[in-house]
Amino acid sequence: MISYRALAGLAGVLTVLSAAPAMAQDTAGIARAAQIRDRAMADNIALDYVTQLTTRFGPRPAGSPAEQAAAAWAADYMRRHGFQNVRIETFPLVGWERGQESGAIVGDHAQPLAVASLGHAPGTPEGGVEAEVVRFTSLAALEASGPLNGKIAFVDLGQMHPMQDGSGYGPQTRVRGLGPGVARAKGAAAFLIRSVGSDENRLPHTGTTRYENGLQTIPAFAVSAPDADQISRLIEWGETVHVHLSSTARTYQTTSQNVVGEITGKTHPEQVIVLGSHMDSWDLGTGAIDDGAGGAITLAAARAIADNGRPARTVRVVLYGSEEVNQPTDTGNGGGAYLRGIGTAVEQHIIAGESDFGADRVYALGLPPGAQGSDFAKAANQVLYPIGVLASAQPELHGGADIGPLATAGVPVFGLRQDGLRYFDLHHTANDTLDKIDPAQLTQNVAAWAALVSLIADSDVDFRAMRPAEAAAH
Repeated sequence: MISYRALAGLAGVLTVLSAAPAMAQDTAGIARAAQIRDRAMADNIALDYVTQLTTRFGPRPAGSPAEQAAAAWAADYMRRHGFQNVRIETFPLVGWERGQESGAIVGDHAQPLAVASLGHAPGTPEGGVEAEVVRFTSLAALEASGPLNGKIAFVDLGQMHPMQDGSGYGPQTRVRGLGPGVARAKGAAAFLIRSVGSDENRLPHTGTTRYENGLQTIPAFAVSAPDADQISRLIEWGETVHVHLSSTARTYQTTSQNVVGEITGKTHPEQVIVLGSHMDSWDLGTGAIDDGAGGAITLAAARAIADNGRPARTVRVVLYGSEEVNQPTDTGNGGGAYLRGIGTAVEQHIIAGESDFGADRVYALGLPPGAQGSDFAKAANQVLYPIGVLASAQPELHGGADIGPLATAGVPVFGLRQDGLRYFDLHHTANDTLDKIDPAQLTQNVAAWAALVSLIADSDVDFRAMRPAEAAAH
């Protein structure tokens, strides 16, 4: 077991006699992690996994036959690569199917629009919806408006700014989720939003809408950035714009599933480290960066650790189902199903991390509250710095959508933060395909995950005990 108690600054506190054995132990652990890191940089299992997944199954909408078939294949893939206790855990889901869709400006300025129905929005009546467009530049403006009386509410938030940490996405995706319900309350016939993405392609970004009291709202669409500009210019010039929208989207009862496999710990198998990603994807592309890459990274990292011998603690890979969609009743989708399934064993979950931000390089490490500047953090920095990963002073608090339920239940979470400057050019679009993955950056991810997780797995570090009192209270 690696204690990490003597990495830095202890020479002035402990005697040389007592410090020497601890330092030797820690040095060996760091050397093992570095060895795992370097081997992972030369491995190609991650690229093999994501290539097979996206080629064999293409898009994997939540609850679809493709997602279910991909889950069965992934379980077999884990078994072939030495994972233990591999299982598929099924849970009920309301699925959504896109069907056929179209959009166009009609009348004096007639022209086609590149649109994509938003997930879990209902289809239009037969023949579609045709109405005047009323433009808003914020959700607040829509909320403050008067009755829309059968018109189409169009929210144009402007182009999303690309940021390394992806922080521009949250405020806009909130509007995408809530906007249809607000528009419905105003009497709108349909909802239209500028595609939530940082690109200027004529490829709209889809994404999920929210249910209200368990019910769908109104037909809702994303319109590509160039087409949003067309509509906005016409309205700014004083023109009255009429748009025709059509969708045959539908919902249906189905099931989704989590795929679970692990490298069982040698000394403390009951102590679990969760590595999460999600299996489902949107239907426009093939889900390579969102989130086939995440499954590839976490699976390959666990395998890289196992190749160096069994770790002390259990490393569990979870390929969560149905991350992308909202449901009539919020049960947490795959993350919630996993938490309910483990019951009181959640207390033995040491830490969890999620890879769901593409395949570009990791640039920073976020550890749970209280771990910043700790001896463990110094050890992690020593191993990760050579591949360009720097320690962050900002703690990781929530994880992602899949491990969020674990975080809420008190499990500490970490984040290996990826460069997101181009992520929102691609995600939820037809451009989310395998060719967008840079193999060198993909393997850097695997190396970072494998090195960090090996340090945790072969240590006795207790992140819960490090947590400051105010953080533990939450």
